[in-house]
Amino acid sequence: MKTEFSLAQLANPDIAEADKILRACVHCGFCTATCPTYVLLGDELDSPRGRIYLIKEMLEKDKPPTAEVVKHIDRCLSCLACMTTCPSGVHYMHLVDQARVRIERDYSRPLAERALRAVLARVLPRPKLFRASMIMARLARPFAALLPASNAAATPGLLRRIKAMLALAPNGLPAPGPSGGSVFPAIGERRGRVALLQGCAQQVLAPRINQAAISLLTRHGIEVVLVKDEQCCGALTHHLGQDGDALARARANINVWKKEAEQGGLDAILITASGCGTVIKDYGFMLREDRDFASPAAQISALAKDITEFLGGIQLAPTTQKGDVTIAYHSACSLQHGQKITGLPKELLSKNGFVVKDVPESHLCCGSAGTYNILQPDIASRLRDRKIANIATVKPDMIAAGNIGCMVQIAGGTSVPVVHTIELLDWATGGPKPGSIGQGLN
Repeated sequence: MKTEFSLAQLANPDIAEADKILRACVHCGFCTATCPTYVLLGDELDSPRGRIYLIKEMLEKDKPPTAEVVKHIDRCLSCLACMTTCPSGVHYMHLVDQARVRIERDYSRPLAERALRAVLARVLPRPKLFRASMIMARLARPFAALLPASNAAATPGLLRRIKAMLALAPNGLPAPGPSGGSVFPAIGERRGRVALLQGCAQQVLAPRINQAAISLLTRHGIEVVLVKDEQCCGALTHHLGQDGDALARARANINVWKKEAEQGGLDAILITASGCGTVIKDYGFMLREDRDFASPAAQISALAKDITEFLGGIQLAPTTQKGDVTIAYHSACSLQHGQKITGLPKELLSKNGFVVKDVPESHLCCGSAGTYNILQPDIASRLRDRKIANIATVKPDMIAAGNIGCMVQIAGGTSVPVVHTIELLDWATGGPKPGSIGQGLN
């Protein structure tokens, strides 16, 4: 793609990066076939190729984005299926991230939408606030029927988005898990030491996921530490275009993880929420221009691993499973497209006694995508229903996924138990039978 940035514009490292990404695009359109919003809506501007044109024009002209540009960028899930499909290696993720930052800086949204986004950015990364908000949402759920129903043809208003938030609220919350600063010694001979990301929403909605990870890891000789003063990874505000907040969180985490690695040693920083993992693995890029943090950020990104990546490198105990449990494996977009981890989770499940079934259209997003199912509830609901219909064709006993957002989204439309991959692996190697996200959130 031909670009026309001025030399002054190209002096900006972000614009120079955008120029490189744009020039890699050859207009082939392969991305349209795997883009969830294009598949649903059929609008070229709701495809990666269409959004690339909109972003190019916005950046080249260096003018505030229009309402039309914002509408189509907002509809992007950042599922990154386009990057998996693209034969030219267009790094769409970094381009759309830059567009979101520009929109947040230069576009004036309606007051109600600004307020909602501010609340999401304030509450979701803070577990105590998030827990309180879930309790209040549960109390407000009886009034949800009074709010507007779905209208896929319209841009969702504030009340429709509030209804979507209430629908996601759980019936009850589990007790909090262990706090930061906790250390879980290896059982038997120590074979390694890792930090386990505590997460934000996950530690409120399903602390059992990390408890299963701790149980499995320590049983296999891995010491686990929950690092004190760890913060939200920054993914939530990063995808809202609030990069100042996201980068501040990244720097804070780099400092505490680096200190932990220097004092106690770390073989890896393990992540059980793949949406977080994709962003942490990108810290090196996000802070590449920061003189003080560029090198530490790259080191932390290199240490970051999805839990299945780490487990793939150790010998697990003999399985107790007999091959009579059928699992539909949902491949989270942030795992398969963002981190390019596709076969390993299924391989681990199969080796440990489960019958693993691929879900048709597995490349298509479930509609969760961070705050997307709140901000774009009608599109998200259509994607969820499509995902659940595809899952139903394999007649599973359980649904497994590696990301809390996907688990909550899918559980909202099915009675089949939805569990984390690590819970199944823990169960197969001596841990308890996993609970169901659906039992807590439907």
